[in-house]
Amino acid sequence: MAIRLQHGEDDLTEMHDINVTPFIDVMLVLLIIFMVAAPLATVDVPVDLPSSNAQQQPRPTKPIFLTIKADHSLAIGDEPVAAGGLVAALDQATGSNKQERIFLRADRSVPYGDVMLVLNALRSANYLKVALIGLEMRDTQ
Repeated sequence: MAIRLQHGEDDLTEMHDINVTPFIDVMLVLLIIFMVAAPLATVDVPVDLPSSNAQQQPRPTKPIFLTIKADHSLAIGDEPVAAGGLVAALDQATGSNKQERIFLRADRSVPYGDVMLVLNALRSANYLKVALIGLEMRDTQ
């Protein structure tokens, strides 16, 4: 048997507060789903890399820079070079030492195919030690 203690109005009043409990429940479920799915979305190849005790190579005293300018002309150091005379100019700059490292730099506007043509010309001339030069930090626009 129940006793009613309040004898006031029986009208239902509107509640103006938002019940956030279902929202929090949904957010916790989504958090758990993302915590489980995020590690599965990354590619992780386990590799056990060996350690190296090799000495760092010293920087050459006079590096040889081969530059591809924006107008697709070539230059070794500050001297312009004709495309057909690239091998002869490199032989002169390196003293015909094919083991000399060539530092290749190209303007940003030069297409990748043109850079590959110069790399192929270097490879066919047996200059196999080629280093590509770029800026460490640059704002992209």
